[in-house]
Amino acid sequence: MILTDTGPIVAIINKKDPNHKKCVKTTKQLPAAPLLTTWCCFTEAMYLLFQAGGHPAQESLWKLRNQKRLVLHDLSTNEADRMVELMEKYQDKPMDLADASIIACAEHFGMNLVFALDSDFYIYRLKNGSALQIVP
Repeated sequence: MILTDTGPIVAIINKKDPNHKKCVKTTKQLPAAPLLTTWCCFTEAMYLLFQAGGHPAQESLWKLRNQKRLVLHDLSTNEADRMVELMEKYQDKPMDLADASIIACAEHFGMNLVFALDSDFYIYRLKNGSALQIVP
């Protein structure tokens, strides 16, 4: 699975998004596996898609989940506690809830790759001090 932030999820569904073509092309180059995201990112995507295309856009997001092309990770208490630490550490950026959930999820699964459009992931560091590699 490829860990995925909100931006690519929205761009894949919203054909008017400036990153739509790039993200669709990228998904075709990724291994044939579901995208993994958190409920925080899913919620953020749901909000942004409603703004962009109303209920039909939201329905497309549900369809990705129902078809198991998008898997939602349930964050543990430990991951939520880690998100608090991360948001405190990066409060000057500031780090939002969705980004903190992606870092916590990456640490939980030992992942070092994220499908993201957000340049903040170049700044954020995992517990071991390394940064996530960003696709595309």
